[in-house]
Parts: sequence; C-alpha cells; structure tokens
Amino acid sequence: FSSLALHAEIIDRIAVSVGNQAITTSDLDREIRVTTFLNRTQPDFSPAARNATADRMVEQRLILRELENSRYPVPDASEIDPIFEKFKKDNFPSDEEYRRALADRGITEQDVRDELLWQRRLLAFIDVRFRAGVQVSDQEIQDYYHKTVEPAAEAAHPGQPVNLDDFRDQIEEKLTGQQVDRQLSSWLNNSRKRSEVVIHPEAFQ
Repeated sequence: FSSLALHAEIIDRIAVSVGNQAITTSDLDREIRVTTFLNRTQPDFSPAARNATADRMVEQRLILRELENSRYPVPDASEIDPIFEKFKKDNFPSDEEYRRALADRGITEQDVRDELLWQRRLLAFIDVRFRAGVQVSDQEIQDYYHKTVEPAAEAAHPGQPVNLDDFRDQIEEKLTGQQVDRQLSSWLNNSRKRSEVVIHPEAFQ
C-alpha cells in the first residue's frame, strides 16, 4: 500500500504555488479535460498547453481570492442550469452519449458544472469591478469611426453612404471591451506582483 501511495504522490506534483494555495498536475490535467470538453476540442497535454493552463489557473486563484475577500455575491449554482442544458442539447443526441463522452474524457458532470459556474462568477466580477466604471467619450467613438470603421465600410461598399449612428453602439461596445481588458490585465499583473507565485518547472516536463 505504501508504495502505491508514494507512486500517486509522485505523479501528482505541485505545478504552481499561489501564496499558500497549490495547483497540482492533476488540477492542470482536469482543467484541460473540462475546458476542451466544453469547447468540443481535443485535449492537449503538451508543455506549452499545460503552461498556458497554469497561467489561467493562477489568474483564477487571484480573482477567487479577491472575490472571497471583497464579499462579491456568489451566483446560485442553479443559475447555470439553462446554459448547462443547452450545452448538452446542442452537442449530444442523448443522455447516454453525453455520459459516455464524460467517461471518455475522464471527468464528472460536477467538473463541468463547476467550470460553468466559475465562468459566470468571472463575468460578474469583470462587470462589477471594471465594466461598470468604464466611460467611452463621444470623441473616442468618432475617432474610432473615422479611423477604422469608415474606411472599412467604404472599401466593402464603394460609393454607398456611411453613417456613424449605424455603428455607434458596436463601436461603444468594442471600445468598452478594450478598456475592460486593459484594466483587468493591469489588475492581474499587480495582483501577481503582490502574491508569491512559484512555478515548479519539473511539473511541466
């Protein structure tokens, strides 16, 4: 028994430490299995893919810590039921095929639900923490329209009149998204600097 336990311990190494939290190689593998299951792609366990997944999981841990420390509301698990049911309906002809696909991927339904719930929490966090405070000025909308949208629209449909108001909402959404991405990226960089993130390279071989 002891040799079996030791063997299991060696296989499940710590890949990354975030403060006093550990992300193990089995955590990485499960994340790859679940996200590729939801994206309907094949799992990739190459060192590059595992590194990218580790990076995403570090960000997840930093955001979860902020969510817990700042008392953000936690969405109810039932909120993802419609998303979960739609995913099943769109991708699997029967419940039996869905169960088989889970087993083939080596994951559980709870793993899938946890991932969907995390995605919902992440979007809510981004909306409250960053998107709510973003203001896009009329000048920024006009500048983007003249520089990017107008030339593209004229090239696609030469001679047809182009109107800013037809594109205003799309431009505002695009510029808002860019600002949110920049703020989130900056916040994550600062959070990393304030946290002790230790990568264990041998776990990625």
